[in-house]
Amino acid sequence: MSLRNILNQFNIAKQCRQYNLSLWQCPGFLTIVMGVTTLIVMSGTYLIANHYAEEPEVAALIVIIVTAIIFVIGYLIVNSFNYLAEANRMKSEFVGIVSHQLRTPLSALKWALGLLIKEEALSEEQRKEYLEIVKSSNNRMIKLVNDLLDISRIERGKIDIKPQKFSLAKLAQESVSDLELAARKNNVKIELKNDENLPDVWADPSRIRLVLQNLLDNAVKYSNDNGRVEVKIGREGDNLRCEIIDNGVGISVSQQSQVFQKFFRSDNIKKNQVEGTGLGLFIVKAIIEMSKGKVDFESKEGKGSNFWFTIPIIKF
Repeated sequence: MSLRNILNQFNIAKQCRQYNLSLWQCPGFLTIVMGVTTLIVMSGTYLIANHYAEEPEVAALIVIIVTAIIFVIGYLIVNSFNYLAEANRMKSEFVGIVSHQLRTPLSALKWALGLLIKEEALSEEQRKEYLEIVKSSNNRMIKLVNDLLDISRIERGKIDIKPQKFSLAKLAQESVSDLELAARKNNVKIELKNDENLPDVWADPSRIRLVLQNLLDNAVKYSNDNGRVEVKIGREGDNLRCEIIDNGVGISVSQQSQVFQKFFRSDNIKKNQVEGTGLGLFIVKAIIEMSKGKVDFESKEGKGSNFWFTIPIIKF
């Protein structure tokens, strides 16, 4: 090992930046703190024992306080390693999910293109069907890549938000219309209910459209046959509140605290074999919070879910 490599091993600040960790989460820094603290404690204990030789209670109290400090630092070190272990687990899970989500549309794409190229006796209806498969598979891959890019920007604090005045009711109507074909294929009915004379809101319409698309897409995918999705928009103080209500599979109480985490997919969803990456709700929460709104949900297993968010009303 060269001298430069040895010196780089002790460049704690650089290592922490590479791991995207604060100093008090960085194992290298905490290990040094622990070592220095141990040396100080050992020296201090010796001096205290000599100075308070005739007052053992005072010496014992000081040693207990210092021991507590060492315990806290040790806890921070262990916690930082747990954080890195969790990050490594999520990386492995990310690779597995992305590989699966890409493999499925790529296989469909390869199959459909192969038929279009090789089969000369295809009818016009068959060609349209295979081209629709190509289009759908391509859109799925584009959405996955866009989600991954948004996740990266969110985590680096560099997601672009351009707030402006717009009608949330109109945006919701457009989002519902975009999803109506997919809803009909799943035998799900979408109903939009807006209060009258709703004011405009102040947010980034392209980002709020993404929020609506994710929530509506989830509601449709996770609804049962002959399902029903209801979209309601009304005023709540200085905000507009949008609710997306479905009567689908729902989320168990034990898993509800994990809903907005990256890559989370509930057991009900896995059991019903519904495709998904578990990225959508993480993105939804980040966008709404950046828009100075709130997002939350209520859900009962086997009964359905109600996801809602608020957006500030524009003030004149």
